[in-house]
Amino acid sequence: MNQAAGLTIAYDEVDSPIGQLTLATTRQGLCSLLFGSWNDNKDYLMDRAKRWYGASEWVHNPEALAEAAKQLKQYFAGERQEFELELDMQGTTFQLQVWQALRTVPYGQTASYKDIAIAIHSPKAVRAVGGANNRNPISIIVPCHRVIGADGKLIGYGGGLDIKQNLLQLESDFIY
Repeated sequence: MNQAAGLTIAYDEVDSPIGQLTLATTRQGLCSLLFGSWNDNKDYLMDRAKRWYGASEWVHNPEALAEAAKQLKQYFAGERQEFELELDMQGTTFQLQVWQALRTVPYGQTASYKDIAIAIHSPKAVRAVGGANNRNPISIIVPCHRVIGADGKLIGYGGGLDIKQNLLQLESDFIY
């Protein structure tokens, strides 16, 4: 647990071309971006917050997430390739290494799970990289959608393979 009990976490729902997104932030930074509505994600978010932050209070606060919402809108319009947001990533040491490596995969490009394993100096940990990728709490901004199978096929994505394909297509359409 990284912070004192009584932490306030702000959340909001944002519409996007791929459906509704739920965003959450602590004072330290964005801690979650999930596909679906608040009601779809509430139980998962509260369980995750309890594990990593201890007791927390959730408040609907669009203002606290306005910059993240703005940058996501720019991303979906093809006007942003990199996000400039403070993140509050909570996970195991291994997960944090994987998530940091994901952030180095350039916009419009892909990497295999093995590429990520090699990047974090754990070349035999391909399956563990897949598990960490699956647990990425900040989709899109930490671009787990850019990770594909060694054979170049799209595999495994929490938002569904159709969303993964749409995100990759969006990025290939707007490479500049």
